[in-house]
Amino acid sequence: MNRESMEFDVVIVGGGPAGLATACRLAQLSQEQKKDWQIALVEKGSEIGAHIMSGAVIETEALSELFPDWKNMGAPVKTEVKDDTFYYLRGAEKATKIPGLFIPKPMRNHGNYIISLGQLCRWLGEQAENLGVNIFPGFPASELIYGEDGAVKGIITGDMGIGHDGQPKDSFEPGYELLAKQTIFAEGCRGSLGKQLKQQFDLEKDCDPQHYGLGFKEIWQIDERLSKPGEVVHTLGWPLDNHTEGGGFLYHSAPGLVSLGFVVALNYKNPYLSPFETFQQWKLNPVIKQLLKNAKRISYGARALNKGGFQSLPKLTFPGGLLVGCDAGFLNPVKIKGTHTALKSGLIAAESLAKHLLTTNPNSELTSYGEEIKRSSIYHELQKSRNFEPALNKLGTFWGAAFTYIDQNIFLGHMPFTWRIKQPDYASYQPAAESTPIEYPKPDGEITFDRLSSVFLSSTNHEEDQPSHIKLKDQDIPIQVNLPQWAEPSQRYCPAAVFEVVEESGEQKFRINFQNCVHCKTCDINDPSQNIVWTTPEGGGGPNYSNM
Repeated sequence: MNRESMEFDVVIVGGGPAGLATACRLAQLSQEQKKDWQIALVEKGSEIGAHIMSGAVIETEALSELFPDWKNMGAPVKTEVKDDTFYYLRGAEKATKIPGLFIPKPMRNHGNYIISLGQLCRWLGEQAENLGVNIFPGFPASELIYGEDGAVKGIITGDMGIGHDGQPKDSFEPGYELLAKQTIFAEGCRGSLGKQLKQQFDLEKDCDPQHYGLGFKEIWQIDERLSKPGEVVHTLGWPLDNHTEGGGFLYHSAPGLVSLGFVVALNYKNPYLSPFETFQQWKLNPVIKQLLKNAKRISYGARALNKGGFQSLPKLTFPGGLLVGCDAGFLNPVKIKGTHTALKSGLIAAESLAKHLLTTNPNSELTSYGEEIKRSSIYHELQKSRNFEPALNKLGTFWGAAFTYIDQNIFLGHMPFTWRIKQPDYASYQPAAESTPIEYPKPDGEITFDRLSSVFLSSTNHEEDQPSHIKLKDQDIPIQVNLPQWAEPSQRYCPAAVFEVVEESGEQKFRINFQNCVHCKTCDINDPSQNIVWTTPEGGGGPNYSNM
């Protein structure tokens, strides 16, 4: 296929905090050094921020390093944390407030800010454009370009106007070849090209498998008399059992607005567990429910997050490119935060790139980036939190939390050993025959809801006349293998009702409703047969989050 090609010094894949920080800092350095480096950033969402979702409470040190005057520049970082509360939920009606003295130090949030990460990314996108970065929203990076020497030379953006039969429509437009001296992959958790790169260059050969959680978020309008901007609430316990990791959050983000959500670790054992229904059930505890009476839910979203931490960090560089942010796995699991590390990794990447572009061989592997990461705050804080996830995995959530308090508050993360989790999350399922089905309350339409009404609030849209971007390696596995062994768990782990088992002409069939997909990528992570492959859909498809 004849494609139009464009050449840049650097191409950045992904318009999240890591990609935008890389773009902004590299553009700043280009000006400081009186260079005219051409920087391109492609984003699969219809606009910057459209696919961005996070809790989010942010540490601002890296933002201050990037833009020291961010407050006066109008950054949407306004609500400082004023109150930080932790509850252990002992049942549907019971909750125990945990004294602040017993909270691990990294989990404390005073001095941080409650934000909308989507709003922050839009603001960073504006700064990047003002600095001369070429931003292309609605252009998913769908393929890698390799040179004859095996090095990455750039990416190809997705073709537009392909029908569901795989044939070009009248509206067909081929994707572009974007060529670069260095390509930066900032796709977020489980990036589709990042996944290919890890396999191609064996980047994970010396680390543990990455581990994941599925995070949900809703934004609610509540009675302003109940609103306490700056208050942060986290919960552990119910409705999960002691062997299933996860917890909830509720942030008073602005007058009359709260952001609330729930994270379920994807190494749970019971294939009948439904993370979505667990989240809805959690809202019925009085700690949460009291705020939602006569309130209105206005947004919904879901996203996988990586939480393997230190032991799961891959090799970060390869010939022609590097990984930043959650494509690399920099989220700090004990803090449950990844924005500050994403921003910081982008800054380090830009500083390394600026030096590398001045060398006689700017296409060579940028090994100095990995070395700088190891000298950075990212590496040190992940190293100190390295035993958090393994402790929860080995000891359960209650005793794992107790261990974390000792590890973080007494030993300050310097225990003389490192625990590991060698089993990938998808291998954690026990057989359906050995598992107990879980009965969840029916949605009441006021506090708890079903999947489809939730997906509607995410403004998700995909052109129906296009090939499904969710592929099966083997069409028979869902019914012949996954259904009898694990009751086909995709019906329950998907937060958007993409997968269902239906009966047609007396036979059970596996149906994929790709139009519902909110791009959480849980299916690519957690299919027990590793049979589902998530790829980028036609540009601009997916959710359209406004303030998530």
